[in-house]
Amino acid sequence: MLRLTWVQPEDLIGHELRQAAQDGRDPSAIAARWRAAGGSEAPARAGASSRPASPRLRLLAEDLLDELAGLPSPLADAEPTDLDRIRALCPDWPTPRPATVSRARLEAAWLGRAVGCLLGKPVEKLPLTGIRCLAKATGNWPPTTYFTARGLSEDLTGAYPWNRRSAPTSLAENIDGMPEDDDLNYPLLGLLLLQRHGRTFTTADVARVWLDELPAGRAFTAERLAYRNLLAGLEPPHTARHRNPFREWIGALIRADVHGWTNPGDPAAAAEQAHRDATLTHTAGGVHAAMFAAAVIATAATGAHDVHACLRAGLTVVPPGSRLAEAVRHAVHLAETHADFDAVVDALHARHSPTHHWVHAVPNTALIAAALTHADGDFTGSVSRAVSGGWDTDSNGATAGSVAGLLAGCPAALPEHWTAPLKNRLATSVGDFDGTGFDTLAHLTHREATRPCPSPT
Repeated sequence: MLRLTWVQPEDLIGHELRQAAQDGRDPSAIAARWRAAGGSEAPARAGASSRPASPRLRLLAEDLLDELAGLPSPLADAEPTDLDRIRALCPDWPTPRPATVSRARLEAAWLGRAVGCLLGKPVEKLPLTGIRCLAKATGNWPPTTYFTARGLSEDLTGAYPWNRRSAPTSLAENIDGMPEDDDLNYPLLGLLLLQRHGRTFTTADVARVWLDELPAGRAFTAERLAYRNLLAGLEPPHTARHRNPFREWIGALIRADVHGWTNPGDPAAAAEQAHRDATLTHTAGGVHAAMFAAAVIATAATGAHDVHACLRAGLTVVPPGSRLAEAVRHAVHLAETHADFDAVVDALHARHSPTHHWVHAVPNTALIAAALTHADGDFTGSVSRAVSGGWDTDSNGATAGSVAGLLAGCPAALPEHWTAPLKNRLATSVGDFDGTGFDTLAHLTHREATRPCPSPT
């Protein structure tokens, strides 16, 4: 029997109950009804094997998901999804200072994103303790090169197994070019989006590109549910809201790079582009994270600012009273006050892990900001810290690598032991990009960054 992950109503209830608690809704009565009917409140795990629910329980799950969505959130005013309301809450909304970005800088960004993603792939989903044990056992802590299984005991790898899907292509001894990953697929989709529709694209245009070019099996969590909602006939922004408990997870953030790359010096325009992309799948904090990342990257793309100024620019497009803004400010403060990054990570985990899923946008965005701050924008330091902090390791490494690659300025500025194994080759199932080189991707991205942008009509 084929049992699809992240789409069955009975598997979504636990995640929605957790999301409700995070955004201030009271789910207790609905949770009690679900328990009384024999349902589980434990959020379903990806790939977990379980028997399908009875038709009665599945129908109840659908009804309860809709009831949970209708509960009012006291955070709604401080954390809007609507762009005009977001802008109204941001007193320092940035003024455009358009600049140029070179192909070399964009190639470094693409490479940096790939390096950070590849570093994080084999330890994705592992607990923080496991990541530390595996790296320390090979003398690679904090990690300054790719993870390896060489010399590790069976006891250790048995206790902390590498990511099953990624280890065959992402451990140092196995790397042969950049393997496929959703953290690289989405920038490719973003590039296709801009090629077909320009920088004035709509959210509906994002949906069309996905339906044309994104295999459904390559979409996960919020993206998979939005994809399902599109096929069911829903239109944006309802695709983000309908029975989608992952709408504040990290998926929109990992799609933000191309919007920053193509708006150098204009973090506001980058954030607005990221917003139109993000609202296909996400709301509130999930959208804010994408806008933050896009604004940081747009500022870094000019090469005229240090990483700290880039992070400050990112915060100007996020409602200052939101959970995401508060988490980023707290993470930056920790990074500025602790010499030992492990202590920063421990504090972040103590604050966020008890309440947030490891793919949620809030803790992961905070970790990215802390890593970039603590490393002062240094490339190896940035990707190492982002991955060593756990949670969504490949996504965090990718975003940190993109920012640090831009700040480095050109491919030659990135250490060769990171970039050489990529062999200037990217595997993907998106469009016609399989086997494309990062130099070619930089050329195509540069073309979109320099294409005149007509005013929206």
